[in-house]
Amino acid sequence: MQKVLKRGFVLFLVLIYSNLTWAQCAMCRAAIESEGNKTKAEAVNDGIVYLMLIPYLLVGFGGWFAYRLFRQKKS
Repeated sequence: MQKVLKRGFVLFLVLIYSNLTWAQCAMCRAAIESEGNKTKAEAVNDGIVYLMLIPYLLVGFGGWFAYRLFRQKKS
């Protein structure tokens, strides 16, 4: 049980800190910054983080659902 809690805590930290980082590749950053439009660069950053968030939420919900099913069968 403690291993599950430790893994869950580590996963939680990874998810929290992944949202704080800006997930823009070097080529995208160079192309957008060369135009000199800071607003557009920030919008691309926000879009990348938004697109990255959806799979994390789906996998997290699937894991939570599987955990609940496993816990109900064990009781």
